[in-house]
Amino acid sequence: MSWENLIYIADFLERSGERHVSLLGGEPTLHPEVVDFILYLVARNFVVTVFTNGILSPARLQEFKTHFADAEVEQLSFVCNLNDPVLTPASPGETERINTFLSILGPWVTPGFNIYRTDFTLDFLFECINRYGLRRHLRLGITHPIPGKGNLFIRPLEMRQVCRRLYSYREKFDAFRVKPGLDCGFPICQFSDEELGWLRRLGLSQFSCSAAIDITPDMSVYHCFPLSNYRRKSLFEFDSMAQIHEHFVRIKDQIKVEIAGIYPECDGCNYQEDGICGGGGLCQVLLRFVDEASVRLPEIEHELAKNRLST
Repeated sequence: MSWENLIYIADFLERSGERHVSLLGGEPTLHPEVVDFILYLVARNFVVTVFTNGILSPARLQEFKTHFADAEVEQLSFVCNLNDPVLTPASPGETERINTFLSILGPWVTPGFNIYRTDFTLDFLFECINRYGLRRHLRLGITHPIPGKGNLFIRPLEMRQVCRRLYSYREKFDAFRVKPGLDCGFPICQFSDEELGWLRRLGLSQFSCSAAIDITPDMSVYHCFPLSNYRRKSLFEFDSMAQIHEHFVRIKDQIKVEIAGIYPECDGCNYQEDGICGGGGLCQVLLRFVDEASVRLPEIEHELAKNRLST
């Protein structure tokens, strides 16, 4: 990302009345000017969230300590995506850097965890929250298919196992006073009534899938990372964030007219019609087109072929 493009984006967001900015990657802390980027956005009164793996060089960590250790947590925060030290171990050097990052910036850090297998564990996250004084909110994401990439992801038939295993940690969530935050892709129908009651008592009542709206260094705009190659546009084609939202809502509506969600039962579901559930992640919904007859809109058919969604 260049300074010229960053300033253009900041101006664009400000004109749109948008005050929240997330810096992602790749790994944004590797950018040589990331500290100045953050300071610039904060100075312009944006609320900034930096997504990181926490593996910072000693020099970069010192910069963060110098410039951000007194920042207002309401204006600057970090989401640190953490991996299970047993199932997905980091090297000893990486682990040391992550622990140092958490020890210095713990109060500004929300832990994040991406679920890519059904036998995931969360115990290490509660330990990190307590040890380093992290924010008592755990951002939980389901890994989704990236068309044409063949990555590991949670499949529709595995969703119930994921929801049941998440609920098995209820006592720890309650005991540690940690609130789970569910990213898009969790279908409401895969939670039992008891599980939904627990989530709703915590204030979680939406299971939608909406556009994240990612902007790349070359000023491309796309729906979300899994759909980064699906009908992307240029930021210069829009005058406001409202226009971008409308663009991606139209795309989603075109898809949902043909297939409502990741399960056949999503068609006609009251939760869908009421806007409570998105029927699973949009990227997973697109995968269902593979087994459907070719009667859909030509532009959808074209994108499916171009991005090899059948793989």
